[in-house]
Amino acid sequence: MSPRNFDKTKNMNKNLNDFYKARNILGEEYEPMKSVRHTEIPTFMRAPYRTDLENIDIGIIGIPYDGGLTFRTGARHGPREVRNESSVMRAINISTDVRPYELARIADIGDVQFKNMFSLDEAIKDIERFYDAIFEANVLPLGIGGDHSVSWPILKALGKKHQEPVAVIHFDAHTDTWSEFQGSKFHHGAPFRLAVESGVIDPKKMIQIGIRGGQNIYEGLEFCDDHGIRMIKIEEFEDIGWLEATKIARQIVGDSPVYLTFDIDSLDPAYAPGTGTPESGGITMREAQRMLRELRGLSFVGGDMVEVSPPFDPSGHTALNGATIVFEMLCLLAERKSQQA
Repeated sequence: MSPRNFDKTKNMNKNLNDFYKARNILGEEYEPMKSVRHTEIPTFMRAPYRTDLENIDIGIIGIPYDGGLTFRTGARHGPREVRNESSVMRAINISTDVRPYELARIADIGDVQFKNMFSLDEAIKDIERFYDAIFEANVLPLGIGGDHSVSWPILKALGKKHQEPVAVIHFDAHTDTWSEFQGSKFHHGAPFRLAVESGVIDPKKMIQIGIRGGQNIYEGLEFCDDHGIRMIKIEEFEDIGWLEATKIARQIVGDSPVYLTFDIDSLDPAYAPGTGTPESGGITMREAQRMLRELRGLSFVGGDMVEVSPPFDPSGHTALNGATIVFEMLCLLAERKSQQA
């Protein structure tokens, strides 16, 4: 390790210790990642819980909202169950040797607060306002939904921050580029159509991996074709393999600011039965992990993992896999933040 990197790591560790002292009650050293895993408040990854944005590099946010679902409800319970299952996560990624808590100051900053969760329009505004504050504080957000409609207000807030269209890497069984459904355009099948049409996303720098299943209408697929969004349907994915799919993703987004969004239904239902719109024949958990690890070094500006619906999986298996995906995403964001330091 070079002297410069050693000094930076030393400073990071000092900042981390100072950060933990905010929770210190008895005057004793507090390191939640080294605490007994069944103790303390079940925050995301056992990270410290914070209600302010000072001295935070990465904020993990719960978005307990599923008012945009078109089929099976329950994703509003996703953040709480992912918090529970994320207690299993540890501090070192042994596959990449990334140690996110040494690279960045990470905190669970709670849930988006909703003033009127019975109104789609108002819920969208609540999420956007919450993320406006996060981006204003230069905190990298990692959101846990909730249904996929929550990505639209996140991207809307991100667009105000960056003042230019961003690239998107999107893992999903569905394109989520539908138009209005049942009288509303704010549903979980439309966030990326809204983001493209508003100029927040550069569609030619967007890739969708894992698309599959049947459709009643073709407009979502046509929208992707018409706007140059690269789709890797599951058949192509199977033919070219996870590594080539990841190489294509890296080529498409290049060095542009990139948002990473992972719908848990991109996984095969064998790995994620607890989701609103399961589609058979999907990506394996191991393939998902390896793809995420191959995305290291990209210019990430945030991410989300959505559509975990605990009522459809009492085993907690889906939430555990969701938490595992979030840990991989956290490692990517932490490396990105350390490169900017």
